[in-house]
Amino acid sequence: MVGALTLYQTTIGKKVVMAVTGLVLIGYVILHMLGNLKVFQGPQKMNEYAVFLRAAGAPLFFHEQGLWMIRMVLLASVVLHVWAAYQLTRLDWNGRPVRYAVKRTVAASYASRTMRWGGVIILLFIVYHVLHLTTGTVHQSFREGDVYRNVVTGFQFVPASIFYILAMLALGLHLYHGFWSIGQTLGLKTSENDQAWRVIAGAIALAVTIGNISIPVAVLAGIVRSA
Repeated sequence: MVGALTLYQTTIGKKVVMAVTGLVLIGYVILHMLGNLKVFQGPQKMNEYAVFLRAAGAPLFFHEQGLWMIRMVLLASVVLHVWAAYQLTRLDWNGRPVRYAVKRTVAASYASRTMRWGGVIILLFIVYHVLHLTTGTVHQSFREGDVYRNVVTGFQFVPASIFYILAMLALGLHLYHGFWSIGQTLGLKTSENDQAWRVIAGAIALAVTIGNISIPVAVLAGIVRSA
């Protein structure tokens, strides 16, 4: 435990925490997107999927116990990821208290330069997404247990769909640079496989972005509608 805390005090330790939690969150984002795409199969398939999630782990776990365990892991991953990012940002700022006369961004990609504000947008989106489609707090037509209807009526509200789409664009940039950085941090990326890491990162980011955006677009276009 002492060794782990000592490692975390270093810049490398914080980057490792971001990389490991980032892998957990990337895995979840991909699986979450695949589950959400069941909306294209209609109300029965979508709602059956929701029931499956609540019963996951049965009979070993009680109803929703497995789901809450997953939520706790995800919450811990988000908190650690955000806290490590915050501390790394502070270290970066403290390392150069006087701003450069000429800001050099030649080596930095557009995605890497937007990681910080993109992360803030994603964090705000997570809070809104939970209140919108999980608890129904900000969803006026929310109906407990009818996930399909909640998704459709939720995205029929144009401002919600616009915010969702913008957040997914930010997530795509975050995923691209984040996955590529994970390989570098964990020592998996080399000069020989750098291009392969970029291709995989781009494929993941593109698939998640298009997959998630397709849902509000389909609702707004009337392709996916309430029964």
